[in-house]
Amino acid sequence: MAQALNSCATLYHFPRRRAISIRFRVPALVKAFSGEIRGVEVADRRTSYEGVRLEERVEEVGKVRLDAWISSKIVGISRARVQSSIRAGLVSVNGRIVDKVSYAVRTGDEVNCTIAKLQALKAEAEEIPLDIKYEDEHVLVVNKPPHMVVHPAPGNARGTLVNAILNHCSLPNVGLPDTGWLSEAEDVSEDYLEIDADLIDRVSNKETSSIRPGIVHRLDKGTSGLLVVAKDEYSHAHLAEQFESHMITRVYISLTSGVPNPTSGRVEVPIGRDINNRTRMVAAIGRNHSGPVRHAASRYKVLEVLANGGAAVVEWRLETGRTHQIRVHAKYIGIPLLGDDLYGGTKDMALSLLRPRIPSSSQIELINLLSCIERPCLHAMVLGFKHPCTGKYMQFSCPPPSDFAEVLNQLRSFPK
Repeated sequence: MAQALNSCATLYHFPRRRAISIRFRVPALVKAFSGEIRGVEVADRRTSYEGVRLEERVEEVGKVRLDAWISSKIVGISRARVQSSIRAGLVSVNGRIVDKVSYAVRTGDEVNCTIAKLQALKAEAEEIPLDIKYEDEHVLVVNKPPHMVVHPAPGNARGTLVNAILNHCSLPNVGLPDTGWLSEAEDVSEDYLEIDADLIDRVSNKETSSIRPGIVHRLDKGTSGLLVVAKDEYSHAHLAEQFESHMITRVYISLTSGVPNPTSGRVEVPIGRDINNRTRMVAAIGRNHSGPVRHAASRYKVLEVLANGGAAVVEWRLETGRTHQIRVHAKYIGIPLLGDDLYGGTKDMALSLLRPRIPSSSQIELINLLSCIERPCLHAMVLGFKHPCTGKYMQFSCPPPSDFAEVLNQLRSFPK
């Protein structure tokens, strides 16, 4: 029985979004089932794909990635699960084992695949309070507090959102997709990549795949707000498909240093990793960036001008979901987020904009305010998606937490 919890009143009102029809790719083959797959269609959904076998000749024209081709033939399975099976040596092409997920299959290739057993879960349940906005047997929507890491990682083995959720319910052990920075494949959700520096390099694929149970997307440690978690493997794959197709509604609210000009617009600037600091991403313009880059697009709108133009409340709607996308794009257009030291939103930056616009009698109050900001002022306020099993469009909203609200209220209180 679904347990629906009422969302809190939002800080800003958004027009109700009507339900939308989302169309997905339907592979030529079938619902996966236990045993061999040879073009037989099965109506039931699976929540586990262990032992599923696929034997088929590639009929597509041209080249396609091996993991993408197999995923398209087993409905509901995640790309990460297929990649795990490939790396485990359970996939062969024309009789030869292939362990490279990006291997290009061609017309006429004979592919034989057995889906691997799930990795043993490494995350442990911990009794940590959860702010649950919605829950049923398939999905869970939670409001993540600031300063909480989403999943265990080197340096953050405990106290994560995953640890808290595992104490609340069981989750499927679904792995991290291949990041594919050098491939043409699009990640299921680039929010996956918002991890501590070099995690991908320092932790093996086998290890990372076993510490992200149920996680479809994620938020930065410092970012608060709404996040959906899958409670079974089918729901995970279905939600991941929506993220990959950019059909998820995501609206963020931020406090920025300065006011953008124009006050609304669209930022379409590719993003790549900073070759000098792997914890940071950069706007990759022209030939100034030598590493791999990805297309990124964000829409922004000023909701309120604060402190006589020294700061602003800015709404962001994501068209893509690249690592640190809002933070990078905010810096690119000259309005770094308050509290975001990594992307230029330092105390000194804020002071340089706010001091000239605030009376001398409020200067001490301003300095105290900026000293209390301990994270980027960014909150995931609206999240909407199509329910993986009922097909119903669902949308949730939640106002920013108290630390965000207190900064906003103090900026509003400065005299003109």
